[in-house]
Amino acid sequence: MTFGKFNLVGLLGAALQLFLIWLFTKHFHAPAFALTPAAVEVVLLHNFVWHEHFTWRHRRHSGSALSRLGRFQLGNGVISVAGNTLLTYVFVEFAKAGVLPSAIGSIAVCSLANFLVADRWVYAAGRV
Repeated sequence: MTFGKFNLVGLLGAALQLFLIWLFTKHFHAPAFALTPAAVEVVLLHNFVWHEHFTWRHRRHSGSALSRLGRFQLGNGVISVAGNTLLTYVFVEFAKAGVLPSAIGSIAVCSLANFLVADRWVYAAGRV
């Protein structure tokens, strides 16, 4: 059930990320990998709010939302920003894939690692 909710939030975040990358590359005319970190950061904050109130709301947390946000940024943020930026660069520059397919591939590759970090560390049951 939690993995399904995580994926639903992830799909919403992926749609937002793809829209932002499209918007940023269209209006700023910069390489996709240069704009990916900004798009990913917006999506990280979006996903954190949804995970707090939807995906992992059933778990009791004795720590503050701010401490979970810090862990989310350290775990999921590093995976997402570094992973999506690097993979988008590789897919676009070396595989000669389009920007949006590259972003989709990057999101897919990073998603399982993001779930495991969020489930086992950020939202670990009873975490203080």
